[in-house]
Amino acid sequence: MAAESSSGTTPILVLHKVAEILNCFSVEEPDPTLQQIVRLTGLPPSTCQRLVQNLVREGFLDRDGDRYRIGIGLVRWATPGTLGLDVVRLVRPVLQDLRDETGETACFYVRDGAFRTVVAVAETRHVVMRPFMVGQVMPIHAGAPGKIFLAFDPEARDALVGSSLDRFTQFTPQSLELLDAQSQQAQEMGYFAAFGERHEDVGSISAPVFNHTGQLAGVIGLGFPTQRVGPDDVERLGPIVARSGRAASNALGYATTP
Repeated sequence: MAAESSSGTTPILVLHKVAEILNCFSVEEPDPTLQQIVRLTGLPPSTCQRLVQNLVREGFLDRDGDRYRIGIGLVRWATPGTLGLDVVRLVRPVLQDLRDETGETACFYVRDGAFRTVVAVAETRHVVMRPFMVGQVMPIHAGAPGKIFLAFDPEARDALVGSSLDRFTQFTPQSLELLDAQSQQAQEMGYFAAFGERHEDVGSISAPVFNHTGQLAGVIGLGFPTQRVGPDDVERLGPIVARSGRAASNALGYATTP
């Protein structure tokens, strides 16, 4: 029986051995031989050979003569996580520029069903602020970012059909018809501003970010207290947010803006 680790869980020894084998592959040494893997892992040769053969069979490793490489199966599993990290990494400088130009908190959102999640933040330096945190989840029917999802993501509206449009303030949209009209306005303007829809003292201005295939990758936008930014500021800030959306889209490989 395996001994318990310091975290209180029992390690699965075969997974540890597989991890030791996969750790033998690197950019500097992408195709080690079986003998090199045995030497680097310290595993018994028969055990190492059996595990390597199983990894080849499952597509986690490829064999070319007496050398092995990371297989397409493992690459395919890793791709979604890699893409997510790339999007955040590429968008973050645009968020920081948007924060510096406007003085307000800049966020990047992705959608999951009828909700949006903050995945990157450049926080305002103002003392008076409304905190936005990575991992924060909010409904898409309330606030400016949701209108952008509804305008440019064909599946966003379907996610709202049949769901309850919870009312947070007197300004929270309560019908799909109103949301349709707002999303149409967002399409025409290229950005959208909302005030007091989720919290009465909070406003937001958002714009779309597209990936290299032309699909909506997420939504970029500003969040701010309404005591500092009001409807009279939208004409000035809206085009700035839209320009940041285009810059983020270009960073993701999208050449033009629809």
